[in-house]
Amino acid sequence: MSATPLLPIFVKLESHRCLVVGAGTVALQKITSLIECGAKITVVAPEAISEIERLATAGQLALHRRAYRREDLDHISLVIAATSDPAVNHAVYTDATELNVLVNAVDDPPCCDFYFSSVVRRGPLQIAISTTGESPAFAQQIRQQLQAALPEDTGNWLSRLGRFRRTVIEDQPAGPLRNDLLKKLAAREVCESESCPSRQLARTPKAKAESWWLT
Repeated sequence: MSATPLLPIFVKLESHRCLVVGAGTVALQKITSLIECGAKITVVAPEAISEIERLATAGQLALHRRAYRREDLDHISLVIAATSDPAVNHAVYTDATELNVLVNAVDDPPCCDFYFSSVVRRGPLQIAISTTGESPAFAQQIRQQLQAALPEDTGNWLSRLGRFRRTVIEDQPAGPLRNDLLKKLAAREVCESESCPSRQLARTPKAKAESWWLT
């Protein structure tokens, strides 16, 4: 019997309270991802590696040097169990499940509500790859292939494309014409020059656009 498919979504965690149990190298990887998302992070662990201590000193997270307690989950949106002790990780998972807090127990797929993806980033473009915990190494291989295929300036191009998209949405009413313009913009090279074809297309008056669209 196949597993239930996962829902692939991108979640806004800015200002949401997130808990990380554990303060070793694996925990640091997860903490770094949470910091990038703007989450409010609490770390609980008897000992912490120097990199995590520095983050705490810099005010990027709250560090409590002690063992995990169930009440650490109060008012938490998401928790990551990243200790080297499977019993502690399982306790975090059990508590989180009872309290309806989303939980990820590192390297323990059955004790996860969600998985961390292997991610390709080019500015606003994010491509997440998941094997549902079956083989993170294979996900990394796919990520490397995509990174090699996507030009480094894809993010800058996408940011410019977004500005042109907003111009079209402001100037053109909703409908097939606007949809077609947006599709054609996404298929064209966007450059900085005022004579850039994509710039001209984005500024096409409605009458000209309708004529151009019908050709």
